[in-house]
Amino acid sequence: MENIFDRKDDSLYSNAYSFLRLPMVQDPTKVNADVVVLGMPYDMATTGRSGARLGPDAVRRASVNLAWEGHRYPWPFDLRERCNIVDAGDLIFACGDSEDFCNTAASAASKILASGKTLLSLGGDHFITLPLLRAHHDKHGVMALIHFDAHTDTYSQGSRYDHGTMFYHAPKEGLIDANKSVQIGIRTDYEKDGHGFNVICAEAANDMTPDDIAIHIKAIVGDMPVYITFDIDCLDPAHAPGTGTPVVGGITSDKALRILRGLLGINLVGMDVVEVSPPFDNSEITALAGATIATELLHLWASSQH
Repeated sequence: MENIFDRKDDSLYSNAYSFLRLPMVQDPTKVNADVVVLGMPYDMATTGRSGARLGPDAVRRASVNLAWEGHRYPWPFDLRERCNIVDAGDLIFACGDSEDFCNTAASAASKILASGKTLLSLGGDHFITLPLLRAHHDKHGVMALIHFDAHTDTYSQGSRYDHGTMFYHAPKEGLIDANKSVQIGIRTDYEKDGHGFNVICAEAANDMTPDDIAIHIKAIVGDMPVYITFDIDCLDPAHAPGTGTPVVGGITSDKALRILRGLLGINLVGMDVVEVSPPFDNSEITALAGATIATELLHLWASSQH
């Protein structure tokens, strides 16, 4: 009689714990891998609706809908044959302690990067990007930022731990060069005098073709090391309702994917997808959008290595 517990796990939902069903590891610095996926279940810097701490788990569960494909359309290769990727689970930090989260996140990311691996982080609210940029700066120096969002997150009036202030602090800390960075999808007010960042607002992005947007971005970032951060609220709420601060008038998920594919050739050194908030999601479409964008980022990185 067949032992059902020895069968290869090919079903869609059985034992679906990791991102894209990739191998789960405890210490990613000790394994042979090119990319590490790390969840950051933190949302204590949220100014609106909380829930993004549940994002990493939701994105992983949604990713099983993508894992069966093998070749992710329209990329011409199987991601798992091009590079070794592991899922390191979620960052562990003292619950309710933002300072401990900051220190732990930067330290964990630094160790992964120092072991020669690239990091894809799953948020969590957008504040997670600040300690991640600090770790990436230690490895790569000053970077260009490609930032998909409805908000610039350059607001100076927030508290020390605030998901709307990361890109106010990051240029001041010398982590990124705002003049070589681009923010796409912005449709909320910000102080334009001295802003520094190049902005493609949502209205302009919706009028431009994805190819034209990608060409414009690549001309700005040049050959600098690039960190991509994708706040899911860059997408219109019709495509991503499950987020803490939704804003109507965003870009479609299709346009976002096509822009990312057009960025082939950039020097991509780090990436994250943030602000998926399952309590406000409908039919898991936001989690699926987050998982798909994360998968697209992995394909973009893998393509740049060959």
